[in-house]
Amino acid sequence: MRNILIIILIAFSTALSAQNYKEHKIKAGETIESVAKQYLVTPSDIYALNPDAKTKFQLNTVLLIPISKVKNEAIDEEKRDLIGYKTHKVRRKETLYSLSKKYNISEEDIKKANRFLYSENLKKGNKIKIPKFRTVLYKKSFINTLKKYTVQPKEGKWRIAYKFEITVAELEGLNPLMKDMIQPGDVLNVPNISDDEEKLTTDIYNYYEVLPKEGFYRLKVKLGLTQDQLEDLNPEIKVDGLKEGMILKIPAEINVAGRFENVETTSLLSGITNFKTKKIALMLPYRLHRIDTDSIEETKEMIKTSALLSAVLDFHVGLTMALDSAKQLGISTDLKVFDTQRRISTINTLLDDNDFSDYDAVIGPMKEDCFDRVASRLKGDRVPVIAAMTMPKEVYANVFQTIPENKLLQKAMLDFVKADSTKTKVVVIADQANRTKSEMLKREFPGAKLIYSRKNKEGGDGYYLYPQDLENVFSAGKTIVFLETNNNNLASSAISMINGISVEKTEIVLVTLDKNKAFEGKNIDNNDLSNLKFHYASVNRDVDETQSNGFVENYRKIYGVSPSKFAVRGFDVTLDLLMRLASKDNLYEASGNDIETEYIENKFRYNKSLFGGYVNEAFYIVKYDDLRIVKAN
Repeated sequence: MRNILIIILIAFSTALSAQNYKEHKIKAGETIESVAKQYLVTPSDIYALNPDAKTKFQLNTVLLIPISKVKNEAIDEEKRDLIGYKTHKVRRKETLYSLSKKYNISEEDIKKANRFLYSENLKKGNKIKIPKFRTVLYKKSFINTLKKYTVQPKEGKWRIAYKFEITVAELEGLNPLMKDMIQPGDVLNVPNISDDEEKLTTDIYNYYEVLPKEGFYRLKVKLGLTQDQLEDLNPEIKVDGLKEGMILKIPAEINVAGRFENVETTSLLSGITNFKTKKIALMLPYRLHRIDTDSIEETKEMIKTSALLSAVLDFHVGLTMALDSAKQLGISTDLKVFDTQRRISTINTLLDDNDFSDYDAVIGPMKEDCFDRVASRLKGDRVPVIAAMTMPKEVYANVFQTIPENKLLQKAMLDFVKADSTKTKVVVIADQANRTKSEMLKREFPGAKLIYSRKNKEGGDGYYLYPQDLENVFSAGKTIVFLETNNNNLASSAISMINGISVEKTEIVLVTLDKNKAFEGKNIDNNDLSNLKFHYASVNRDVDETQSNGFVENYRKIYGVSPSKFAVRGFDVTLDLLMRLASKDNLYEASGNDIETEYIENKFRYNKSLFGGYVNEAFYIVKYDDLRIVKAN
């Protein structure tokens, strides 16, 4: 028996010697993944030589590490060498931003060369030094041996991180200049593993990053996948378990950004612990340069006739009332108001002339390109920028998009109809421009009947139906009618016609995936919409007039009218922001997707988007009921 054991040990030793291995003593804070990455092998390679490591990965334990097949080859890197300075005399209207573009350097480069610019603003007549650089190409060997990878079409951070078995945070760490939204053709640093060790990625799968404190139950609620299903798709979690930052492969049909769940409304009132004064910037297009302060009547007329100015002032009023409400809870605010004038040049000046690095949040601007400029400039300081009344062009890592995506609202309406077990039939009425949407509905409801608007003599869309188009379409029982159009004429005629059919035992419920202006105006009879129980997904709901509401009552007392949607939104967005800031150290910590808040007309539940920022995924399904718009069950 002893001889057999010696033979086995000799054979094992010979095998290890032939394989060529190193020894590694486990240090504090190390994981099997970090050790594997250090030696450019996989966790499976380590487990093959150290089977006990699966259950006994302990401090000071010695592991046998196989020599990696990956070569540590030097890669090309660019380096900038400072070769001198050029003197520049600042002209009128020149800013740090414009100078950085003119000389193709960063604003930080200019500040480093002119230290006074860290505490003073750039002024006309200043003589400043402009650094000149020389770009040198050299060979660089990385300790962790990286290689260059070109981003392919349809690839995002999640898919690339999965491919190279790293987290998104690690990918970002390897590429500090990487954009929030990577594009095909971008070149990234990735672990230098061989091609056959890269995980395969295909379009039949989506990819999901495990968030802090997420377990299998939470993922079952969010993704609809059981632990067994996740382990079948990702065998490594059977060994390693779920870990924060891990990238999971999931079926492509699961749209993580568009999936929603029932979350109980969170009361932040009892969790207020941070009473530090909140520093908030408000950027809105007041356009004060257009107002003649010597003419009160002219100013009043401008407020009446300018829809933009009216919306801005209403939002501002709602915001100030939210500040007062927060103050009563012990939350103080240092508010700075900036007039963007709806100009990108003004935005550049504001950013150059003010230091926003210590602000808790910036609300606005409204205009898309202005918002994008502010968000991109402040993301380096991780200053949250709140898109209160606009959809941002790009959801940077510091952006909080308060308006849910249209695709989320559409999916909500689809799921709502699918969950209705009492429906017997689905009918889709659409104009020619919405054929794609109606065909999608046909795929979701294979038994649905499609009805398109008639064409005119020229072959274009006539936006009308004939009564015979609806003959023999409806029968006894409940029928769901999707009306998909952006045309008021088609909407009004179709609503009138199907309302005439909805009698006695023939119940018709009208719904739409896109509630737009076609469903409003004098041509639309609200009695018909109430009779048809018109349903749609909405960003907000109407104030419940039957319930006591301190904000509404106070607003009416001060201004003599009910608050507009903009005033209510100003109140809701601002109070939610302040309450979240008061409950945690910063807005990022207070915006987990398990926190859902609700105020007068709006509610908020943020989910970290695939491109780095936070998108509100809270919404309402509402319906017309007795000439009122109420929350649907």
